Amino acid sequence: MSDEVLKGVVIFGGSGFIGSHLIDKLITQGCKKIISVDIKKPKVKRESVNYILADVRDLSSLEKFDGVEKIYNFAAIHTTPGHEHHEYYETNVCGAIEVCKYAERAGIEHIVFTSSISVYGPSEEQKTEETVLQPESSYGYSKMIAEKIHKEWLNKDLKNKRLVIVRPAVVFGPGEGGNFTRLATLLSKGIFIYPGRKNTIKACIYVDDLLEAINFAEEQNQTLITFNGAYHQGYTLEDIIITFQSNHFENVKTVMLPKAFVLGVAKTLRLFNAFNIGIHPDRVMKLVKSTDVYPGWLVSKGKKFDGGVEVALNKWSSATNGKFN
Repeated sequence: MSDEVLKGVVIFGGSGFIGSHLIDKLITQGCKKIISVDIKKPKVKRESVNYILADVRDLSSLEKFDGVEKIYNFAAIHTTPGHEHHEYYETNVCGAIEVCKYAERAGIEHIVFTSSISVYGPSEEQKTEETVLQPESSYGYSKMIAEKIHKEWLNKDLKNKRLVIVRPAVVFGPGEGGNFTRLATLLSKGIFIYPGRKNTIKACIYVDDLLEAINFAEEQNQTLITFNGAYHQGYTLEDIIITFQSNHFENVKTVMLPKAFVLGVAKTLRLFNAFNIGIHPDRVMKLVKSTDVYPGWLVSKGKKFDGGVEVALNKWSSATNGKFN
């Protein structure tokens, strides 16, 4: 994804949110060969892409492709809540092992791996790339282990191999269907309820900005780079809601209720899937626990996204005709 046109790439998880955006970006840049490997079919197929249905937990039968220079490993089980504990390890850890084995077998010396800020664990303290990893969830633990597996692959040949590990914060944009989409859906109803606090810090980044940050890291041409994919501004939940309000949902009313009350309502509404907006107690808790993750490496290299959430939401609105879907 640098200025030099890539001959070929394999994208594990190419049918996913970030993977599909990467495919569109690579096509625009003139990448000669794009192989997408995923257990799911893509929502939208691009004619120039070779889509292969495969399970990342077993890539032993995946063929080698001529001219492939790079692997993007985006394959993961990440939705929380939504999976049993063992599923995170089976896919995220076994997948990392299989991808690295495939890279060895195919002679591919460059991997970009998406980890997660979940490796730090939720905390009110700011985290940088130097922070000791203390995951609390099965997802976070599985990603921490997967990072180590990719580093073991790298250490087998430090002279020729290159590894970029990005720890994305909450990534949002067209087709996301996650936290920000749910926020937009709630705001479209005309009211937003803060669950006991407004100053929860929520590290985040727009999908196009994340891909630009990954591209920037790749251009440094270093053996190993690990960086946080997030905006440097340290947005609070209130900052994000106000930005939505100011530019996109002007008539929204906000109110703050006790956390215990909101959790109780969430548990009740969960039984009826009220409004089809995915209200769940665990998701309410995400609005209460801070993820204050700072992109120290990007900032140290002079790479910042000064427009941040405001510019990103404008882009998202424009791309989806104000629907934020």
